[in-house]
Amino acid sequence: MPVIAAPALTEVATRIVRSTGSEAAEARTVAEHLVGANLAGHDSHGVGMLSPYMRNFHNGLLVPNTAPEAIRDDGPFLQFEGGKGYGQRVAADAMNAAIERCRSTGITVMTLRNSHHIGRVGTYGEMALAAGMISLHFVNVTDHDAFVAPHGGRQARFGTNPITIAMPTGDPAAPVLLDMATSKVAMGKLRVANNAGKSVEDGLVIDADGEPTNDPGVVFREPYGALLPVGGHKGYGLSLMAELMSGALSGGGTLQPGNRRLGGIINTMTCFVLDPARLGDAGWIAGEVDAMVAYARSSKPVDPAEPVLTPGEPERLRRVERLRDGIALDDRTWTLIREAGESVGLDPAEANRIAGI
Repeated sequence: MPVIAAPALTEVATRIVRSTGSEAAEARTVAEHLVGANLAGHDSHGVGMLSPYMRNFHNGLLVPNTAPEAIRDDGPFLQFEGGKGYGQRVAADAMNAAIERCRSTGITVMTLRNSHHIGRVGTYGEMALAAGMISLHFVNVTDHDAFVAPHGGRQARFGTNPITIAMPTGDPAAPVLLDMATSKVAMGKLRVANNAGKSVEDGLVIDADGEPTNDPGVVFREPYGALLPVGGHKGYGLSLMAELMSGALSGGGTLQPGNRRLGGIINTMTCFVLDPARLGDAGWIAGEVDAMVAYARSSKPVDPAEPVLTPGEPERLRRVERLRDGIALDDRTWTLIREAGESVGLDPAEANRIAGI
C-alpha cells in the first residue's frame, strides 16, 4: 500500500489531467481538489476518481477546457451550463460568481447543470466560508444508473445526492461544515473498499434480492444491489428532495428514466449563498453560533477516547494527519491511477517516480 506525500500526489494528478488537453490552471484546480478530498479523509472523492474520469474522457463524456456558460443572469439568480467540463473547474467558477453576486444582493441562488463530476461538495461550502458567507447545496447525478434504493425498496432510484451546509463561526479556522451523502455511505467509499478487497459494515448495502450484505461488490456487478439511505425514511425524503431541488431547478434533469443515460458522471447543483450580515449584527450571530457549538461539544462523550465533534472537524483533523504522514492508497487504486495516466501518455514508471515510490 503506497503512502504518497500530498504535493507529489498532486503533481501526479496534475500531469494526468494536463495530458487530456487541459490548460495548466484547470489541471491544477482539478488535481488540488482531488487531493484535497483525500486529505480531508474522503478518499471516495479523491484521486481514485481519475480512473473513471479518464474513461469518460476517452468516451467523449468529459470535455477539457470548458468554462461554465451563463444561461441566466437575473439579479440574485444565476444559472450555468457546464458543458460536461471538469466539474472541479466548472463548479468553482460558478461558485465564485455566486459569491461575488451575493456581495451586492445579500443572497444568491445559483444552479449548475450538465457538469462532469464536481467532486467533494464541501469544497464549495469552504469557498463560501472563506468569503464569510453561508451556503446550502443540493446535488444530484444524471447520465448513469441509480445505485441508492428508496426506503423500503429493493431497486435503486437515486445517486448519493449530497446536501452541504456551511456556517461561519467566530473562528474562521473552525467553521461548521455539514457535507453528507443522503445514502448511508458514499458510492466512492464502496469503490475504495471493493478495490482493497474489504467487506463493509452491516446495514449499508443490499443485494439484488433486497437482502443485507457486507460485500461492496454487489453494486458494481450484475445483478446490481443498492446502497441504503441514511436514517431510513427520513434519509429517503432528503434524497428525493435533493434530486428535485437540484435536478429540476437547474434544468439538468433527474434520474427518472425518461432522461438519457450515457454512462458518464454528470452532476447538477442548486446552491444558495447568503450574507449573514444582512440578517443582523454579524458579531452577535457569530457569538451565538460559537456558543451553541461549544454547548454541543461539551456533552460528555459515551467513549472518553472519542470526544463530541462538530461537522467539519473530523476533516480538519484528518487533513493535519495526512499532510504530516502522507496519503495511503491501496495497491488496486494506485494501479488504476497509473493505468489512467498511461491511457493519456503518462508512463507508469514516471508516475511512480513523481510519487516517490
